[in-house]
Amino acid sequence: MLDRLQALADRYEKLSELLCDPDVANDSAKLREYSKEQSDLQEANDAYREYQNVCEELEAAKEMLNDKLDDEMREMVKLEVDELSDRKDELEARLTVLMLPKDPNDDKNVIVEIRGAAGGDEAALFAGDLYRMYTRYADGQGWKVEVLDTNVNDLGGFKEVVFMISGKGAYSKLKYESGAHRVQRIPVTESGGRIHTSTSTVAVIPEAEEVEIDIKESDIRVDTFCSSGAGGQSVNTTKSAVRVTHVPTGIVATCQDGKSQNSNKEKALQVLRARIYDKFLQEEQAKYADERKSKVGTGDRSERIRTYNFPQSRVTDHRIGLTLHRLDSVLNGDLDEIIGSLTVAVQAELLDKAE
Repeated sequence: MLDRLQALADRYEKLSELLCDPDVANDSAKLREYSKEQSDLQEANDAYREYQNVCEELEAAKEMLNDKLDDEMREMVKLEVDELSDRKDELEARLTVLMLPKDPNDDKNVIVEIRGAAGGDEAALFAGDLYRMYTRYADGQGWKVEVLDTNVNDLGGFKEVVFMISGKGAYSKLKYESGAHRVQRIPVTESGGRIHTSTSTVAVIPEAEEVEIDIKESDIRVDTFCSSGAGGQSVNTTKSAVRVTHVPTGIVATCQDGKSQNSNKEKALQVLRARIYDKFLQEEQAKYADERKSKVGTGDRSERIRTYNFPQSRVTDHRIGLTLHRLDSVLNGDLDEIIGSLTVAVQAELLDKAE
């Protein structure tokens, strides 16, 4: 591992030189490419540099123990050796995790699709709760949220809502949220006070850039129609809503939340590109199905991943057996503990495979 870390550090230094080169500074594409690569290496490089310094200080402290020291000084040096040894162990563990294979999509923006599934109106209302949960989490991360398409029911819930979350590391944090989310509570439509179980599905898709998915104009069919939904002067009056169909795959994307037909078409193409990219990813990963199986799951939206139990104020993630008794804070966007635990579980699996 140390050889790999030294190669990484050498590359980091080389990138620093390249970024100071006037030819690179005048080439926006290379400047962007090298800046991103260096940013990706920053954390591991800093940790490795600290590890080298700690190792040097530890070696020097151990050598001091061979010198003639008074009792007080010897105790101080022993204490320093113990502290440096602990820090060295911590850095070794951190570097091991940092050197694990990285998902190439981790730094990408995401498109999130939430749909009410089993449970009718209650499922749609819960889909609205999930939408608020993710938007509040995004706000806490300093990310931007943009609604791309909605289908609202009469009670104000979402039969479907599609939105983009833009920000560094969005996919790395949210990629384990894909799957079926189950809610257990007394519905607002239930007069008898009985607890019902409903589900909504979540799909988290990395944004695909045009260079990754090249959609030919001849391969798409564009249909326009009047917007539907609550309020707004343009609703049901102008054909601003857009439906885009990718004929070769049959994949469809719609957008009706913007007032402009051109704006809606652009957003629909953005969703379409991501869905096509996701389809290719799923097909590629399916070839290695056994390797994909893990404690955290495959990302299949039909797989039940979490239960939100209102009577007990309980949230349970079934993949890792994590239960939290603070439902309100979770639905208000406090997802750090859940996402952190899922990330640690995946890292532990990767470490097991690497051994």
